[in-house]
Amino acid sequence: MTSSLAPRPHDQSTYQVRLEWGPAGLARLAPSDVVVVVDVLDSSTRAVEAAAAGEEILLDRLDPVVGEIARVAGPDAIVLAAGLVNARAVAEAVLAEQTRRAGRTSVAIIVAGELVAPDAAGLVHPAVEDQLGAGAVVAALGDLGIDHTSPDAAVAAEGFRALRGAVRHLLTASGSGRAMAARGERDAVAGAAVHDSAGVVPVLRDGGFRPL
Repeated sequence: MTSSLAPRPHDQSTYQVRLEWGPAGLARLAPSDVVVVVDVLDSSTRAVEAAAAGEEILLDRLDPVVGEIARVAGPDAIVLAAGLVNARAVAEAVLAEQTRRAGRTSVAIIVAGELVAPDAAGLVHPAVEDQLGAGAVVAALGDLGIDHTSPDAAVAAEGFRALRGAVRHLLTASGSGRAMAARGERDAVAGAAVHDSAGVVPVLRDGGFRPL
């Protein structure tokens, strides 16, 4: 008989930096001290823009996937919003939290992707832009010495490092990027592709993201 306390093969609990896709992916992970939500061409960049203006943006104004991730994260986790634009700032915030705790801080990088369907129980399609954004955060954490990464997180980081010179092209060529361009939002796509252009970190408090 298998003990209920035995480690689950996919919970990445032996690693400090973990990575999964969507709310269902977060539910598979071991509980983490910090949850970093990555939704590059929507919620993360909008939350960063609001935080840069000193404003709050409520969850109900963001992509439903982000709201689901926030609910799965639970009340005890610190939930941060990250994109390509603030990857380094988010990594520095995680390091500051680890310093404050004076101990190892576990980090779950949750790649938003796109919901398969409204009733699909949190299942998501992969999104190129979010994979790159997650990789940028993991790479920045590694640069700061928080580098005990799961294989999933390591693959994302190395993918970003290999492709960082082509990020703008990849975002504009992605399905989400093309859809935004068709709506007249090409400039928003280009802005979301500018790596480390923002020094602010949105943190989730009381149903909304606000400046950390």
